[in-house]
Amino acid sequence: MTSEHGAGDKGLSGTGETRLTPRGPMFGRQPELRLLEQTYDAVIASGQARVVTLFGASGVGKSRIVQEILVRAKEIPGRAVPRVLRSTARPHGGAFDVLARLLRVRFDIPFGIHDDVAKERLREEVSSLLDDRKVGDVLYFLGPLLDLEFDKSPLIAAVADDPVQLKALRRAVLKRLIEAEAAGHATRGLLTIVLEDLHNAHDDSLEIIEYLAAHVQAPLMMVVTARPELLARRAGWTAIAGERHSTLEVGPLPDLDAQRMMEQLLAPVTASGGAAGAGDGDEIPQELIDAAVDMAGGNPALLEKMVRILHDSGVLTAEDMPTDDPDIHEERWHVNLDRLSAVSLPLNVQEAVSARLSALSPTERGMLERAAAMGAVFWLGGLVVLGRLGARAPEVWDPELGDESGAIKAVLDDLVARDYVLRMPDSTFPGEDEYVFKHNLEREALEKLIPAASSRHYHQTIADWLEFRIGVRSHEEHVAQLAWHREKAGATSRAALTWIEAGDIARARYANSKAAECYERGLELLGDDDARTRLSALHHYGDVLCLLGQYDAGLAQFNAMQALAYALDLKAKAGAAHNRIGRLYRESGRLEEATRHLHVGLQLFHLAGDERGVASSLDDIGKLAWMRGDYAAALDDMRKALTSRKRLGDRRSIALSLNNLGLVLQDSGHFKEALEAFEQSLRIRREIGDLVGVVTTLNNLGTVAQDQRDEPRAMALFQEALGIAREIGDRHKIVLVLTNIGETFYRTGDAQRAMDTLKESEILADEIGDRLLLAEAVRGLGKASLLRGDLLKAREYTTRALTLFEQVRSKVQIAVALRTLGEVTAAGGWGQDHVVKARQYFLRAIAMFEECGNEVELARTFRAYADFLRKVVEYQVDAALQAEAAAFDKRADDVFAKLRISAIGIDPGAFFS
Repeated sequence: MTSEHGAGDKGLSGTGETRLTPRGPMFGRQPELRLLEQTYDAVIASGQARVVTLFGASGVGKSRIVQEILVRAKEIPGRAVPRVLRSTARPHGGAFDVLARLLRVRFDIPFGIHDDVAKERLREEVSSLLDDRKVGDVLYFLGPLLDLEFDKSPLIAAVADDPVQLKALRRAVLKRLIEAEAAGHATRGLLTIVLEDLHNAHDDSLEIIEYLAAHVQAPLMMVVTARPELLARRAGWTAIAGERHSTLEVGPLPDLDAQRMMEQLLAPVTASGGAAGAGDGDEIPQELIDAAVDMAGGNPALLEKMVRILHDSGVLTAEDMPTDDPDIHEERWHVNLDRLSAVSLPLNVQEAVSARLSALSPTERGMLERAAAMGAVFWLGGLVVLGRLGARAPEVWDPELGDESGAIKAVLDDLVARDYVLRMPDSTFPGEDEYVFKHNLEREALEKLIPAASSRHYHQTIADWLEFRIGVRSHEEHVAQLAWHREKAGATSRAALTWIEAGDIARARYANSKAAECYERGLELLGDDDARTRLSALHHYGDVLCLLGQYDAGLAQFNAMQALAYALDLKAKAGAAHNRIGRLYRESGRLEEATRHLHVGLQLFHLAGDERGVASSLDDIGKLAWMRGDYAAALDDMRKALTSRKRLGDRRSIALSLNNLGLVLQDSGHFKEALEAFEQSLRIRREIGDLVGVVTTLNNLGTVAQDQRDEPRAMALFQEALGIAREIGDRHKIVLVLTNIGETFYRTGDAQRAMDTLKESEILADEIGDRLLLAEAVRGLGKASLLRGDLLKAREYTTRALTLFEQVRSKVQIAVALRTLGEVTAAGGWGQDHVVKARQYFLRAIAMFEECGNEVELARTFRAYADFLRKVVEYQVDAALQAEAAAFDKRADDVFAKLRISAIGIDPGAFFS
């Protein structure tokens, strides 16, 4: 029967076997089948990935439609057959559960296999698939999805503290893996990925799936089934992959098709193992068929449930009839009309569930109630211990006498045959038989029947049993399940600690959405208990929220952390909280608030004697002064940070400080000293194998060459950086360097090569989901378009860049984009309306720079605005315009003079000793 929870026809398994043979002819569904068939042919013809999403209510037949098209695809001569990878999202699964099951199917790594065997098998399979030397990086990212741990490569070590880059690298690895798997479809078969019940998938998984659907460049057909609630969570789902994504809502069957289906369910079948039928035994009353069709409302699953109810109630009985072939039997059904009047067919799904549960014996129902307490997934061993609740332990436990597992398994086998549960081919926990409920509505109904007192005992016992399972603490899904049972058992404090533990595990795997959920629940249950755990959880929860772009919520956690640290007089913890708050304010352009918090954090670290914290604070304060254009103060703070880091002997941090010093020296016009700082940083980063840092510093050296108008040297440095970035696969750095190469091209007047390079940068930035890098690339395209004289395109690109900067809430970048938009609008020469618009853009940029306190960009904007005013047609005859332009020129001169004075007397060489 059709299931919505990872059972039966959905082929959820660890072996890769998928049952494709349908139960009988399919009725209706021609539009759905036609769409899937056309998409399949389109992938073969174009070699491009395509996605189909089938939305529909539970039991409407989404899985059966997918099953049917896969069978048809195999039957057409000359067409590439589907090579199917299939996974089903389970309710309350882990952050990457649906992806992990897909990988286990592909690489034949069932649950319970020894880690060493699993790692070797994965290594061999990936090496064979990719056939290159970068397998180590791929294994590092695949390992956590399969609960396996691999060593870090130099690339991974270099970005280990950067969750954003690690997240992007993991997506890129999975994309590359799928593209390699899809290659050679003409001989190996068309890769067809089927993801079912995706409404159950976690947001962390959905984010990756969305990325893969939009960006995989290979012949791939991805078929998704989900209930409509997926759209409530992911409103943009239907727009993924643009024209390569088709969606269709699967509705109820028309009455005629429903009647034909019911007749088929009751029709005779003579082959062994076929569907059962009424056969020549008795004629099925037409009124019975009509009533079933009317009550089912076109829902195929409800029709099937009705047939099962007729069986369970004795209205339909089966009889084996002999045939001439002893290996073939014929099953005939008989209708007991005397019992028909006593059976009330369900009017809806809820009544069908009630009717199914009423057919259970007391033993069966009790067993399924205990299974329902475990969740959608349950284990034979768990049922054994639940069955012993309240029982007296024997004086001597004699293993030779056996236990209850045999009897329980016999009952479960019968329930499997009657379509209540399904036994899984492998198990999450080694040595345990794992089962799932075929129909979650039945599980939910059974759970509601459990008395409250019994429910608490069940959950306590299940939690205690889970504590002793091998590997239970290796995965956030298992630990979250343990926390849920503790919570249901009323053990609030233990549940809180376990939820937070699950959050820590998810955070370590960069499953940020799952981590946030676990931290939120854990902190809520923890209340005012366990201050040490609360401080750590608030810190980590705030970091995770910021990574998810939820800055206000992250700020709230850091404020709570600061308040608790103050209450307990924990200066280092309070310093860490103030630093996090200051960084958030700095990145959003609220420099006054950032200054206050960062300086308080520095004072607290000093009082706590935390030198590492002091160095970090000084570096942050230096960056703040740099943003304001106070170079002397920035260099002084960064020098102090560098001195502390040298004392601590942290070479990676020393290289970071030197790189930051170089940036400030560059902006203050000390190019020789900036080069020295960058060269020292580069040397350390090369020595410690920090290839990501090497790319960063080479890129910065290139920008110094740009400032010195040495475009050939700039291009050589950028090209070297790009080569290393491509070698290590760091797509963020590739985008950064490509954008600078594009800028170098338009600085030398090569507008076309600038456009080509920046378009590549734009595409990559969009793929990795970095909106700030994307905005910079798009802004570059605006400048290149302006150089080409394509003012409409220049305006379009610059407006889009402004929107992107607004989304990442970077005030400085928003203001820069507004200035560029003013320049583009002014260059258009489209008349007085556009002059007014350009003026508005410039003045908005000036106001924003003044608010931020960024004097460098403010002076540049004064100068750009004055240049704009001089180009206005009325300038020569308008004294007011002339006076305004002169005033803004003077304001620019005053700021630049102040900045030059601030840099006078700096002894940059003292910073490198």
